[in-house]
Order: sequence, then structure tokens, then C-alpha cells
Amino acid sequence: MSDILWPAGYVPGFTDNYCSNEVIVTGLTVQDLWPLLNTPQLWPSYYANSANPRFYNDKGPELALGDRFYFETFGFPVEAEVVEHVPPVIGQPARIAWHGWAGSTAEDRLDVHHAWLIEELSAGRVRILTQETQVGKPAQALAQAKPNPMINGHQDWLDGMVAAARQAILAHQ
Repeated sequence: MSDILWPAGYVPGFTDNYCSNEVIVTGLTVQDLWPLLNTPQLWPSYYANSANPRFYNDKGPELALGDRFYFETFGFPVEAEVVEHVPPVIGQPARIAWHGWAGSTAEDRLDVHHAWLIEELSAGRVRILTQETQVGKPAQALAQAKPNPMINGHQDWLDGMVAAARQAILAHQ
């Protein structure tokens, strides 16, 4: 199975917070899932912790390398830039990653690297992996929270994406 590609400064173990969520499902393809992840306007339709996505510079509605966008999640207004974008191609994982940030002072500044990987596995299975590293005082507080809001929130995102993809397939039958 493939791994997330980490930029300098965001390697897990060397940041203030890290979370990893993964599901492996059958009955779906990478192509079924990709539009749900690659189109931020769809996120609020299946993930309640996402709101008000919008693009800058007349970009969108789908993400592309270098795009700047905005959305709200976990109570943070997140500015973001796509730093990795590999659409689905047979034989290799699809990937999206963005650098996101919120706040402007030493007390409220949060920087994240949020990466996604969707890949086909043997026997008709698909793996969806999302991992995020965070730097800053808000990240230190999130790392101490029990239950972990990042783990739980990202699991909701994965579960919602899978349910939305399954629903879309049923609607087209």
C-alpha cells in the first residue's frame, strides 16, 4: 500500500499534532470517490464539519495544484493551498494534499498539512487514507483533547464520503 508524501516541517512525530484515518471498502472505485473529495462544494453535503467552501482567483469548482481555497472546519476559518494533486490513473493512487492555516498570532496560529490517498487494492477493494499534521498552539490543545476531535471528525469525513458515493451509485441504477 502507498504512503502519504510529507513536506519538510510536517513529518509525523515532529509536529504538535497528528491524526490518521483509513477505510477499506468494496463496491466502490477510485473514480466513484474522487469527485466527492476533489470538489470542495460537495464536502458540506456529506461532511457536517465542513462549511462555506470557496475558491480564490476564479478557480474551481474542482481542486487543482496551486489552487487557493477557503473552508471552515473544527471551528477554524481555514485558508488553504493545494500542494499535491494527482487525479486517478490506473495503477497508481490518487492524491490530494493542502497546506492550511488559520490565525495570525503566536497564540492562535495553526498550520496543517492535510493529505489524502485513494487507491485500488486487490479483490475489488478501495483504500481511502487521510492523514494530517499540525503545528501551533491550537494543535497542541487538539492533541490533548479526549476524545480526539481530529480522529473523530476525519472518520466522519471518510464515512460520509463512502456513504455519498454509494448513494450516488444507487441513484444512477
